Amino acid sequence: MSSAQPAEPGPPRVVVIGGGIAGLAAAHRLLAGGAQVTVLEAGSRLGGKLHAGELAGVPADLGAEALLARRPEAVALARAVGLGEALQPVAAGGAAVWTRGRLRPLPGGQVMGVPGDLDRLAAAEVLSPEGLARVAREAELPPAEPGEDVAIGAFVAERLGAEVTDRLVEPLLGGVYAGDAYRLSMRAAVPQLFAALREERTLLGAARAVQSRGAAAPAAQGPVFMGIEGGVGRLPSAVADAVRAAGGEIVLGAEVASLERGADSPGAAAAAAPLASGAAPKPGEAPAGTVPARWRILAGDRSYDADAVVLAVPAAAAARLVRGLAPQAAAEFDGVRYASMALITLALPRAEAEAQLPGGTGFLVPPVDGRTIKASTFSSAKWRWAGDDDLFLLRTSVGRIDDEKTLERDDADLVAASLDDLRAATGLAARPVASRVSRWRSALPQYEVGHGARVARIRGALPAGLAVCGALYDGVGIPACVASAHRAADELLGRPGTMAA
Repeated sequence: MSSAQPAEPGPPRVVVIGGGIAGLAAAHRLLAGGAQVTVLEAGSRLGGKLHAGELAGVPADLGAEALLARRPEAVALARAVGLGEALQPVAAGGAAVWTRGRLRPLPGGQVMGVPGDLDRLAAAEVLSPEGLARVAREAELPPAEPGEDVAIGAFVAERLGAEVTDRLVEPLLGGVYAGDAYRLSMRAAVPQLFAALREERTLLGAARAVQSRGAAAPAAQGPVFMGIEGGVGRLPSAVADAVRAAGGEIVLGAEVASLERGADSPGAAAAAAPLASGAAPKPGEAPAGTVPARWRILAGDRSYDADAVVLAVPAAAAARLVRGLAPQAAAEFDGVRYASMALITLALPRAEAEAQLPGGTGFLVPPVDGRTIKASTFSSAKWRWAGDDDLFLLRTSVGRIDDEKTLERDDADLVAASLDDLRAATGLAARPVASRVSRWRSALPQYEVGHGARVARIRGALPAGLAVCGALYDGVGIPACVASAHRAADELLGRPGTMAA
């Protein structure tokens, strides 16, 4: 490889480590910005926690199953990669909470379980009369002051009573993080509520303010959630197809053994300049006549030279790769905890399921009630595409932070426990035609108190030319992961208004 400075450097070479939706979205964005991209995925499939499969011959989402449509990033990406016609809103409304002995409607007018409308809260009967009276007394308390950050569960319990945390906040946050509300950061997990508390005297007032602003937003005119016909798990493969069509390379089974700095010189910096011109070389190879790469990545029996790198992997993998390059960032990665969970997908006789299940799209289960499952989704009621004339798809989820024992139970035991809880909650007696258990180990990063500051320290400690994205940083939902990917790509491309200072 020549060390001579080319008159016009070729396109910047970027290696994306990680083939989940964040890594794929980053690759898609980088290619649109003129970069040459290689994606390295350690596993045998793409998509991470988005996984399209089938059960009893019908399509089924075996991982994440919905896109928050009130944020534009994921829906826009789906449209950009040809899935616009497949986008579908939720077919039915109405979720419930299984608590205090029966299914009760999830109260309206709340923000991640924090109520803003006392009448709707009372009508739902999720709280006991004593718990409801405790909420009404918040106005007697001193002004709400969350400080720099606070555990949302503890703060809500202090302001509104433990019943609100235990029977509303816990099950809602449990569905997102599989976490402990008494440790999760309000600032990181529910930032809009945290921001509203800067202007409102009470927590109830802050929840009302967030609801009002959301209702006034243009996006509020459309559906809250969207799915994809055939499953949200189709999105990664569609993005991957678009990446390949744009000239990107995707390598499966490519576990990265090391990430090392290459030559770091003014010439190398020029080679990484945004939107550099020149003919694109073959994936993983340097353009003829360019300077040595700033980064070298070893994966399997191949090495890859790059001018920039995107890390789109969980904290443990990121820590291993940057420990010698950025020990402070590695130490911060080491401090992130993850929760594991499992999804139990059941195919039931449709006629029996529809006759026995209540209306709505499913229900949440507070951990205080001591059940095995933490939620159930009536997939064939929620999505028009799910199931067929004979089969009704339903799924339950199990597993919370520090509860690995539940996931150690065998598949048959988890299916049986799910059916027992479903019968107790809904009266469902139908037996499944087929079932599938999907375990997601260390899948959900915990946004505990101080998480936002931790993320800022990680980003600040990384060397130039190394960006990060994924569920760990800016939100665990699919739109947040796509936004995180775009932020990382724009940083490396040096677009105005990004963090590429």
